[in-house]
Amino acid sequence: MAATMARAKAKKATGTTSPKAEPAPEAKAPASSTISKGDIVWIDYEDWVLNPNGTRTLFDTTRAGVAKKEGRFDAKKVYAEFPIIVGHGRILPGLDEALLGADIEKETTIRIPPEKGAGERDPKLVELHPLREFLKQEIHPDVGMEVSLGGRKGTITQVTGGRVRIDYNNPLAGKTIEYTFRVTKKAETTEDKLRAILEMDYALPEQFKLTVGKEGVEILIPDICKTDERWFVSKFRVVADIREVLRLPKVRFVEEYVKAPPRPEPAKPPEKAEEAKAEPEPVKEEKPEERPAAPTSAPHDERAEEELPPEEKTPEEL
Repeated sequence: MAATMARAKAKKATGTTSPKAEPAPEAKAPASSTISKGDIVWIDYEDWVLNPNGTRTLFDTTRAGVAKKEGRFDAKKVYAEFPIIVGHGRILPGLDEALLGADIEKETTIRIPPEKGAGERDPKLVELHPLREFLKQEIHPDVGMEVSLGGRKGTITQVTGGRVRIDYNNPLAGKTIEYTFRVTKKAETTEDKLRAILEMDYALPEQFKLTVGKEGVEILIPDICKTDERWFVSKFRVVADIREVLRLPKVRFVEEYVKAPPRPEPAKPPEKAEEAKAEPEPVKEEKPEERPAAPTSAPHDERAEEELPPEEKTPEEL
């Protein structure tokens, strides 16, 4: 933009241009790198509590390396940048103000006093509860444990004499906080903003199928949402954020149930009848036909076998 304005001023000053010279093609203006109210951005941060003695304690972070170094690493937690809507009261007021006008990819460190952080501590929010209330629910209270009673979340600060002390104040109430943060990117397209809202209010944004039209957006929900109780509550926040940030007139959720193709039937074993046919039939024993026995010699030889009487001896024997 500065180069364009410089060329415009030069032309105005001289009043002439060279007919042979052709103006160089201007590059398209890049998207704004600063943050405004209503933008959806992803932030990466470290949240430190400043102690009265001048030290600091890590409270929360999106950086796994920092958590490991400070001994606060939680294997169940996902350490990654996350999206927020700037200027909509979703985060501490001091951090919300610092994000307005911030530059993308620039790391910034700020200090937030209690009045612009979690507020001052309220002594009325510290209550005592009988120990038996926890034992009935098979809960063994311990100092530092986070609990939820009557829809309120608190932290156990003392267990003694059959009583449990719970502090319902925000853990950061009354404390000065130091934030080191970096805006990694900003949602530019409608689809990017929709997926960011799904990530903020629920999870698994990549599993939703989105169709954006003139009348609004159609969201095909994944199978996991059909039986997830969290989704039944989260979808109302999703609708509210889409209307507030994107001003879309209609939000439509679609549940799709596809019949699974039939499974191929296993090959049937050959039937017994077929097996019987396949086996060779037993050979019947045939009785030999009764045939007349073959003569051992011709009939005229029968007399030759008989002994002739002496009187009938042949001349050679005489």
